[in-house]
Amino acid sequence: MRTYVITGGTDGIGRGLGLHFLARGDRVVAVASGQGKGDAFLAEAERLGAADRARFLRADLSTLDGMRSVAAEVESTVDRLDGLVFGTQRFRPRREETPDGFEYTFALSYLSRFVLGHELAGVLDRAESPVVFNVAGSGGMPGRIDWDDPHLREGYTGMRAAMQASRCLDLLGVDFPRRHPGTRIRYVLYNPLFVRTAMADPLPQPQRTITKTLAFFLAQRVERAIVPMAALIDAPPDAPVSAFRKGKPLALTGDDFDPEAADRLHRLTTGLLAAR
Repeated sequence: MRTYVITGGTDGIGRGLGLHFLARGDRVVAVASGQGKGDAFLAEAERLGAADRARFLRADLSTLDGMRSVAAEVESTVDRLDGLVFGTQRFRPRREETPDGFEYTFALSYLSRFVLGHELAGVLDRAESPVVFNVAGSGGMPGRIDWDDPHLREGYTGMRAAMQASRCLDLLGVDFPRRHPGTRIRYVLYNPLFVRTAMADPLPQPQRTITKTLAFFLAQRVERAIVPMAALIDAPPDAPVSAFRKGKPLALTGDDFDPEAADRLHRLTTGLLAAR
């Protein structure tokens, strides 16, 4: 029996993976901020006969307190962790700032994965074949990191924030093995492309209706999209870090995976965290 922690585990891809693992007999800790969807997840787990193997952990992963409380709770209640799946993301068309002073998308989509990944590396390394599986935007739309203004105080758009977070996640994956030499953890970046989830809900009209209409006709259903993801979580590549775009391997070359940029981002991130 394997144990998985899934952020964003009560909705969309995270929920789909969590129910998939529960249905085959694994343990799942689903982390999310909404009590209603958490209750619904637990009710579905009970329907599957997996109530004793499912747990909902409510936390706001846009805050440092939320990130660290999850890490502490997992470390104190789990003997080993076979997989840490990052699925949390939420589009923000208007700029928001967290209580810690971070731009919301930067905090939720990137910082939470940085903090949880590094803090849970020890409990992951106790498993036989541990994996960090990061649902990201690798090989997708272009974006860049604003090194002088990572909180996007100037010129914010929701798409710019989302694309910056995607570039940060690519560099996080490249950098992770270098911070944990000798680790057995395999780090997998995965871009599922267009999947039918609730991601369009925060969009203003008419973009929300247009996006949902396109998703109905063009996007993959969650049940189908998670099949190659689950396979990679079960049997990650031998390489310390790998990246995929809808199941197709990506070469870890170019600016998106530049080791020097990854090191720069690590220094920037640790500096921002230390200041808080």
